[in-house]
Amino acid sequence: MSVEVAMPIEFSDAAAGKVKTLIAEEENPALKLRVYVTGGGCSGFQYGFTFDEKVNDGDMTIENQTVTLVIDPMSLQYLVGGIVDYTEGLEGSRFFVNNPNASTTCGCGSSFSV
Repeated sequence: MSVEVAMPIEFSDAAAGKVKTLIAEEENPALKLRVYVTGGGCSGFQYGFTFDEKVNDGDMTIENQTVTLVIDPMSLQYLVGGIVDYTEGLEGSRFFVNNPNASTTCGCGSSFSV
């Protein structure tokens, strides 16, 4: 009997698909998308996204479509219950976090407070 463990954060199919495309363009299958939270921004905290080859001790990894999302433990506490997603529209294309923990956000969509 297998028990399915709920992940504390979701990695959307749209985000995973875009990561897969970008990794193929870079021709480096070792790359992973790292999402992190830092102090700053107009609302107190801001999200960051980068490609990383390493997974550090304590990092959480989530796989979707053969690509990996990596989150450090400090950032994870601010992201629990959220969704890492990707959108393309009139405002351009971007990765973003749909975060239910954010009490306020700003117009740029990458800054929040808890």
